[in-house]
Amino acid sequence: MVEDVTIATLTALSVTASFPFFLYGAWIMIDAETVTWDVLTYHLKFIAVGLTLTTVPMVTWMIPRLFDQLGGLSALHAFLGLQAYALLLAGLTGIVRIFQAKRNADLYKNPDQDVDLNDLHENMSAWRGRLRIGVFGYTLFWIAAWLVGIYRYVLRYFL
Repeated sequence: MVEDVTIATLTALSVTASFPFFLYGAWIMIDAETVTWDVLTYHLKFIAVGLTLTTVPMVTWMIPRLFDQLGGLSALHAFLGLQAYALLLAGLTGIVRIFQAKRNADLYKNPDQDVDLNDLHENMSAWRGRLRIGVFGYTLFWIAAWLVGIYRYVLRYFL
């Protein structure tokens, strides 16, 4: 059987490796003058890799072990991670609606239309706000959970 420290190390490496994918995925959207379908799918490829590198270890290794070691730092780590995913879900509810509105207006295939995004739907500004809060909150809580997780890793296996 694989030792606990080996799985913990692989988990820490996987979650840590996800951050550059999140950053590059964000940079793609920030750097794009116009978000076309190609830009969106290119962006989502990196975000999907980042989410996979974070979520798979969490679901397969962290969550099943949580109740065996539930204490101060592990509870904080779980709480921060849960908040990150809750905010990601909130952001997704905004992006799905934005995607639908842009798709209905054909702005992914024909992005040269002179249309303000807020004119596409009366709730567009609320959806965009929800997306921004979700992405910012996910990132903030993800970093906090990652820091606590790395601290727990060092305490448990090296000190």
